[in-house]
Amino acid sequence: MDLDAYVAEHGGEWRRLEQLSRRRRLNAAEADELVALYQRAATHLSLIRSRSPDPILVARLSRLVLAARNALTGSPSFSMAGVGRFFARTFPLTVYRAWPWWCGVATVFTMLSLAVMLYIVNNPEVAGYFATDEQINQLVNQDFAGYYSQYMPQNQFLRVWTHNALLTGMCLASGVAFIPVIYLLFANAFDVGLIGGVMIAYGHGDVFWGLILPHGLLELTAVYIGAGVGLRIGWAWVAPGPFRTRGRALAETASEGILVALGLIAVLLVSGLLEAFVTPAPVPYVVKDLAGFLVWIGFFVYVFMLGRKAHVEGATTEAEGEIVQAALPAT
Repeated sequence: MDLDAYVAEHGGEWRRLEQLSRRRRLNAAEADELVALYQRAATHLSLIRSRSPDPILVARLSRLVLAARNALTGSPSFSMAGVGRFFARTFPLTVYRAWPWWCGVATVFTMLSLAVMLYIVNNPEVAGYFATDEQINQLVNQDFAGYYSQYMPQNQFLRVWTHNALLTGMCLASGVAFIPVIYLLFANAFDVGLIGGVMIAYGHGDVFWGLILPHGLLELTAVYIGAGVGLRIGWAWVAPGPFRTRGRALAETASEGILVALGLIAVLLVSGLLEAFVTPAPVPYVVKDLAGFLVWIGFFVYVFMLGRKAHVEGATTEAEGEIVQAALPAT
């Protein structure tokens, strides 16, 4: 296909379609013209995608077709039904589809944390390479437990929620480049292992597990999901598969990544509430740990039951009414 000739032949129709799409009011003749031009532009987009997928032209026509569709049907409005559908189907489906990635990430870096922790417990003098004796005593006797009660609960909640959301977002976004997300995960896993090893080696293992498990199980799971989905996006660029271009594979997995990021905001909200209100609560450690464990298990049940159900039913992650390539006219 000669793209220059094709653009020259149909450019006038596209400009006219753009003009009609921007008008707030159309008479009957203009509305009929808009429908006809929209159908033709959708066909042009499908042909260009299949025969000569120039990314700039595809992006231009995609925006034009979507604008025309909105002009014909009206922009989608916010509804609680859409929110419910997102959390009942779309979010668990996207997380479920990526489970081999984030479960693999969780396994590798959890084992790393435990290995560092075990090494420090057996070789407590190694902690001296990373902190002075005064800093270690301060951590063990004051700082670790004091961290969870140094602010009012509502302030602590907002603080940890935004911090964890930023860390998870960085893991997801940097997954496409592989190395940055691995560095972030390694640094986080090493810090957890080092602090846990020091606390256990100095006889405060009950404090460490009692304060980190109520919120940490769900919090770390969210971080690992973000990292796993980010790595999945990067791998789609490396190995798009036999029936997709690299650009299309990247766009599809990245769009699912955005959905995961939106859902993880809510997951981290829950872990933030646990950290701010449950972790420092004046109740036995076993009670707090049990509460965190039940919430964590509940999340897995939610993802794998609803996600697998949506997957078996053939559900998609496309927004209702969204134009996808398969839905466009091919002739």
